[in-house]
Amino acid sequence: MDSPASPALQRQVASLYQAESRRVLATLIRLLGDFDLAEEALQDAFIAAMEQWPRDGIPEQPRAWLVSTGRFKAIDTLRRRARFDTSQEEIARRLEKDVPPPGEEEELEDDRLRLIFTCCHPALPADARVALTLREVCDLTTEEIASAYLVATPTMAQRIVRAKNKIRQAGIPYQVPERQELNERLDSVLQVIYLVFNEGYFASSGENLTRPDLSREAIRLGALLVELLPESEARGLLALMLLIEARRPARLDHQGDLILLEDQDRSLWDQELIQQGTALVEHALGEGRFGAYTLQAAIAAVHGEAASADQTDWPQIVGLYDVLLRTSPSPVIELNRAVAVAMRDGWEAGLKLVDELLADGQLDGYLPARAARADLLRRLGRHQDALRVYQEALTLSRQGAERRLLEKRVAELSSAPHLRYNALLRINR
Repeated sequence: MDSPASPALQRQVASLYQAESRRVLATLIRLLGDFDLAEEALQDAFIAAMEQWPRDGIPEQPRAWLVSTGRFKAIDTLRRRARFDTSQEEIARRLEKDVPPPGEEEELEDDRLRLIFTCCHPALPADARVALTLREVCDLTTEEIASAYLVATPTMAQRIVRAKNKIRQAGIPYQVPERQELNERLDSVLQVIYLVFNEGYFASSGENLTRPDLSREAIRLGALLVELLPESEARGLLALMLLIEARRPARLDHQGDLILLEDQDRSLWDQELIQQGTALVEHALGEGRFGAYTLQAAIAAVHGEAASADQTDWPQIVGLYDVLLRTSPSPVIELNRAVAVAMRDGWEAGLKLVDELLADGQLDGYLPARAARADLLRRLGRHQDALRVYQEALTLSRQGAERRLLEKRVAELSSAPHLRYNALLRINR
């Protein structure tokens, strides 16, 4: 009879699960060729560890032991299923005969990279890539992912199941793409990581502005990608996330309300993250093959080195946006550039650019464009116009903290003495 695991051993196994389970899972997926079977095998391997290690001791290479045990547990599972489906026996024989367990550390690490690229394959819908990455690479539960994206748990579970089925049915390869395919596939991976980070840093909806756990997972993924595939844009994305994450301590007041960048107490910014991010930016720029993420990180680095909004090098930021627009033209980037121009050249110059963008129609329904226009009108003293545009922006808001900020602006403008006076004039007429 196996000895029960001591509390100390239980803590060791729990720590090992936290540190190694995603690595073990990645290798099991490669060996078994099936996400669900690999997940079951992973759990069986850790159960076996809790049963056998109190008697035999922790092996010298626990990760390899878990992979090997999980693989044989999966073969046993397939043989049990073969009683009802003879094809399972053939799969079990093939796994036992043809696929030796990995023994090299490098191969185990490569499996993690393979898993990231598989979960982020461009053949999968964007929402499925995000969900599958969070589930399989980050080990978030389906309930946690559903909560982060404000969908029902069964809906999110179906999304993940469909993604796994798509991988199996379409024969999506479990591999890092060849060099000629790498740029397209790497773009998809970087996009998924950035989507996860953005949802954690500025939630698209709900009462809570941030999900720090999602931001941390995105940064962890970004660091892993740089470690395993040190491409310049991977460094650029990691730099961007670190530089933005550095501002988190100053983003909310004690009531959980949003504090805009120019009003933040910059002494609260995490200087260690700023230094790490800036070093990564300089490295990526020095390689000469940088793209949109590196340029955005360079802009964030300029903000990070400024003691206040007034002391920010706005000409440099506008110049970086000019380069970014040539690299990755986008109306959203044009909007950000317009705000930087307003800080450099004055509110009228910025408002002119924002109005041109809105007239073009590409930013219809985009709340930040309405909010930027309202803010510029407010700064120019055009309070009635600003009030109307803030009210338009409110109809687009689904985020609690953001909505409260807009409501605060509406209340301030509605109670302004000059507005009450104008209202009386209209009534007297």
